[in-house]
Amino acid sequence: MIEFNGEIITPREVVTYLKKTLQIKEVCNNVLYQKIINTAAQERDIKITEAEIQIEADRLRYEKRLVKASDTIAWLVDQLVLSEDWEAGILDSLLSKKLAVSLFAKDVEKYFLENQLDYDQVLLYQIVVSNKQLAQEICYQIEEGEISFYEAAHIYDIDQRRRNHCGYEGKFYRWSLKPDVAAVVFNTTPGDLIGPLIIDKVNYILMVKEFIPAELTDERREEIINKMFQEWLAAKAMSF
Repeated sequence: MIEFNGEIITPREVVTYLKKTLQIKEVCNNVLYQKIINTAAQERDIKITEAEIQIEADRLRYEKRLVKASDTIAWLVDQLVLSEDWEAGILDSLLSKKLAVSLFAKDVEKYFLENQLDYDQVLLYQIVVSNKQLAQEICYQIEEGEISFYEAAHIYDIDQRRRNHCGYEGKFYRWSLKPDVAAVVFNTTPGDLIGPLIIDKVNYILMVKEFIPAELTDERREEIINKMFQEWLAAKAMSF
C-alpha cells in the first residue's frame, strides 16, 4: 500500500486505474521486458557493480541539482519511493544498457553501412496553411520575389512557434519522413521551394536549408544499438 496526501492507495486501485486509462498493457510490457533482460544478463554473466550504481546515482543527483543528501531524500519521498527502489531502478537501467552493448555493439558498423541512407538528415523549413488556394498564392508570391519564404512563414503559418521561427522545423532523418515526401525532399536543391504538398489533408510548403550526410558518431552508435535492442526485446517478448 502507498500513503499519498494522507490517503491509502492499494495495489488493486493502482491496477484498476491503469486498466481504466488503458495504460496496463504498456506497464505489463515493460515488466516483461525487464524479465527478459534479467534472464539474458544472467545467462551472459553480465553484472552491475555497486560502484557503477553509485556513479550513475551521482550523475542523476547532479542532473537534478540534488546537492545535499537531504535534497535527495526529500526528492525520493516526493516520488513515493525508497532509496533502495531508486537504486534498483538504476541497476535495471544500467543492466539494460550493458546487455544491449554486449549483444549489438559488434554489429553497429554493418547495420550503419546497410542503412546509411536512412541516417542522412535534412534541415527543413516549412509553412503550413489552412487551405490549398492560400498555399498556391504564397508559392506564387515567393517565386515572384514579392515575399521571402521566411517572411511568408512568419505571417501565414498556422503554428505560433513556427511563425516565431520563420518556418524552421528542425532536422529530420530520411526514415522519419513519409516515403513519398522523403523522395521529394532528398532530391531537391537547398533553397528551392517544394510544394504546395498535401500531406494528411494538410497544406505544406517546404524548403530545404541543408543536407547533413550520415556519420557514425558516438550518439548515432548508441541510437543504433538501442534500436536493435528494442527490436530484439519485442521479438523475445512475442515468444517469451
